[in-house]
Amino acid sequence: MKQKTTSTVVESTPITNGHTGAVVGTADKARILTAKEYREASQCLALAFAEDEVSRYFIDTKDMAKCSEGEKWSLHVDILEYIVAAHCYGGLVTTIGPNYDAVALWMPPGKKMENWLTTLRSGIWRLYYKLSAEGRKRFFSEFIPLLHDTKLDVLGDRDANSYYLVYLGTRPESRRRGYAKKLVEHMARRADTEGLPMYLESSAGDNVIYYQRLGFELKRKIYLSRGEKPVAMDIMVREPARPTVVKGGEVVTIENVF
Repeated sequence: MKQKTTSTVVESTPITNGHTGAVVGTADKARILTAKEYREASQCLALAFAEDEVSRYFIDTKDMAKCSEGEKWSLHVDILEYIVAAHCYGGLVTTIGPNYDAVALWMPPGKKMENWLTTLRSGIWRLYYKLSAEGRKRFFSEFIPLLHDTKLDVLGDRDANSYYLVYLGTRPESRRRGYAKKLVEHMARRADTEGLPMYLESSAGDNVIYYQRLGFELKRKIYLSRGEKPVAMDIMVREPARPTVVKGGEVVTIENVF
């Protein structure tokens, strides 16, 4: 997630979702989702993370060995539906493309999901009963505390005052169109304006270079270790860039404009 780039936003005619009545998207402009759209957004992420090692970590357990792939897929979708809904209520969800082609889940500064109302409304409490006994331990006793403690350790007193990219995924058929990059840049502009860092965990080692090109630096690796082999995640941080403007034909930082 390191070179800071800019993109040109091209407006196009919005497409409306016939079920929710919400605007589905435009060709190249990121937008914020409403809670009514959580299922469409979660379907994008379910497809994007279908083979992801971290996503499989909660369903490929010994006590689910007799479950079919169809049953595991259903649970995978449920997990993401609850997580997306929780971010719609307690965080921020953005999308781009004509059919929820890419989706990003964010926790902006001052936002948190650890409250009873978000837990209740999103249905995420149901995971405690839907996951297997081992899956429950992996998700609630290992995964969630590890992410929480690592983020606090890496960001320190900036932990609650940062832009946390929790999930970023693109439908397989919509990749290589720059959608994910535009979702990151959309929020990076806000973070830069506010002078705040961005934080993420990447579950795919191949994505480190991709995120470095977007301004992120690799800080450390963490591991989920209850399975047969450790599952690695890369912790990355993007420091805010000083906003710039063009003055007299030159690009200058905001602090030097006046």
